Amino acid sequence: MLRSVKARDYMTTNLVTFRAETDVYEAVEYLLHNKISGAPVVDDKGALIGMFSEGDCLRSTLNATYYEGQGGGEVHEYMSTQVDTVDPEDDIIKIADNFLKKSRRRLPVVEDGRLVGQISRRDILRAMKDFVISSEYAV
Repeated sequence: MLRSVKARDYMTTNLVTFRAETDVYEAVEYLLHNKISGAPVVDDKGALIGMFSEGDCLRSTLNATYYEGQGGGEVHEYMSTQVDTVDPEDDIIKIADNFLKKSRRRLPVVEDGRLVGQISRRDILRAMKDFVISSEYAV
């Protein structure tokens, strides 16, 4: 039953995103304020160009410490540009397998080159609850 459930059905669409030129310290504020560990980086057309995470923030801080600089900079200087993505029509079993094989916690959902959402391990658990657990314990 879960095989027919698509990423589109459970993905989050209201995302915090950054632009390449976003200041690193501003990005840190957004991550902390929204209680998230990372966010997609998009261009002016909404195309995914990278991911910026807590690890990237740490790299920025350590870079400043090692080189006695001021730190900070722009998101594009530290973001990951090799980003695994999924299609909104991918089934969640395939996505769950991807999470386990690559130790990912979330994946951007891209359609026609544009970021349309993000799906996480927690979203997969919600699908499991809706389709497996609910039907198993239904009265």
